[in-house]
Amino acid sequence: QVQLVESGGGLVQAGGSLRLSCAASGRTFSNYFMGWFRQAPGAEREFVAGISWSGGTTYYADSVKGRFTISRDNAKNTVALQMNSLKPEDTAVYYCAADDSPTTVWGTPGYDYWGQGTQVTVSS
Repeated sequence: QVQLVESGGGLVQAGGSLRLSCAASGRTFSNYFMGWFRQAPGAEREFVAGISWSGGTTYYADSVKGRFTISRDNAKNTVALQMNSLKPEDTAVYYCAADDSPTTVWGTPGYDYWGQGTQVTVSS
């Protein structure tokens, strides 16, 4: 079992920045591929960013490429999502996810473990 706890959400004006963090416990963190997803009201949960086990490879949804940066610290068992130039359409609950070998990086079925989520609200 892997336990994931997100933090760092909040209310920010359009154009602003937020940094989300996800703390993992329970298993060897470096054995897990990590992802960030988000879910807006009435919408399906969608992929935002992913990072490989060593951090050497990253993946981004087109909607956030160039604005968001995912990173991980295997010594501290954390993964972060730096979000810059935020837009109202980025408003959602953001979830951290983990899997030792995801069947797909880009979709929710690829991940076995999920955090409870943190709310991000971007005002216009």
